[in-house]
Amino acid sequence: MNNQESVRAVVDVAALPVWFPTHRHEAAFWESLGRTVATFGFLEEILGKAIFALTATRRYEETEIEKAFSEWLPKLERALIDPLGNLIEAYGKAMREHQNASTDDLDDLLAKLRAAAEVRNVLCHGSWGLPSSDGASIPLFVDRYKRVFEIPIDRGFLNQVQAHAAELSCAIISTVTRMGWRFPGAGGPGQAISFR
Repeated sequence: MNNQESVRAVVDVAALPVWFPTHRHEAAFWESLGRTVATFGFLEEILGKAIFALTATRRYEETEIEKAFSEWLPKLERALIDPLGNLIEAYGKAMREHQNASTDDLDDLLAKLRAAAEVRNVLCHGSWGLPSSDGASIPLFVDRYKRVFEIPIDRGFLNQVQAHAAELSCAIISTVTRMGWRFPGAGGPGQAISFR
């Protein structure tokens, strides 16, 4: 070190632009991102409700009932707090174990859910760089395998991901309703799930 004194400073928060650090993107970009992230929240809710429906309507052998009942509450608690990846796996397991579930397209649905979860992680945890002249931005995101995300994201991309997440939610709902059960929390057709 030399004998010069270092210059010290603090950020002048009052001088920052309104909406810093998101001020460089158009409001419509953030609306699309927000709607997409909210749709993933809905997808997580739907997965949790599907896990409830599938485990509540599954038939058990007489010798399995006590054990299944003791494991049910912790399973439902995990459906409330688990991250998306774990919910996808729990849903897949519940589908495979249910006697009336149609699992013909299950592997395809699970693969689509896993791929969507990877994109969701980028959208939710990425740090958004400056937009290009056409409004696209590459979020700074490195996954646990040290893969760097490098795809420019614009409103069209976000809107497509949002629509896909909504379609996946509907596909999950349909896996329950096609068995004749009313999806939990919905007022649609099918037999209500009750414990009487």
